[in-house]
Amino acid sequence: MGTVRIISGRYKGRRLKVLDGPGLRPTTDRVRETVFNWLQFKLQNVACLDLFAGSGALGFEAASRYAGSVVLVEHSIPVADALKQNIAAINAENISVLTADAVQFVSKANPYPPFDVVFLDPPYHHDFLPIVAKNLETNGFLHCDSLIYVEHAADEKPAIPDNWRQYRSARAGQCVYGLYVKL
Repeated sequence: MGTVRIISGRYKGRRLKVLDGPGLRPTTDRVRETVFNWLQFKLQNVACLDLFAGSGALGFEAASRYAGSVVLVEHSIPVADALKQNIAAINAENISVLTADAVQFVSKANPYPPFDVVFLDPPYHHDFLPIVAKNLETNGFLHCDSLIYVEHAADEKPAIPDNWRQYRSARAGQCVYGLYVKL
């Protein structure tokens, strides 16, 4: 078992327990710091969705930086249970966990109001991004001006919807990541 550190905000410095598992690849501190610098004035009281939550690093960081609500979607029951334990450990009332397959979850009508910020960090080399992006669009998960964080392997070229304008992008080793605005 490993840990991930929350970088800033109300839970700054707290360590989250992270299960070891295949494909579980927490977003690094360096990448999270960059992404949340991009988002620093856009998180207060917003609704966030962290699909493919895994360690929950992105969602917990958003909650720490005063997002109004964060929904973590994780298909693995043991990993989802670890996320719930982390929520309890830091007494985070603005985070909830949904144990579900992210691809199937977005293939149905959104049971929540549209999200302001969505984190998409699927397992690399599984080609989930095109179908998830399409379903986010068609099933009511986004509104005009929603922000979408996308992370993928450097050797992947995922199809990004034409109505998502790239706001920022960067690369860290074999990880390419960007922030998009839905037009």
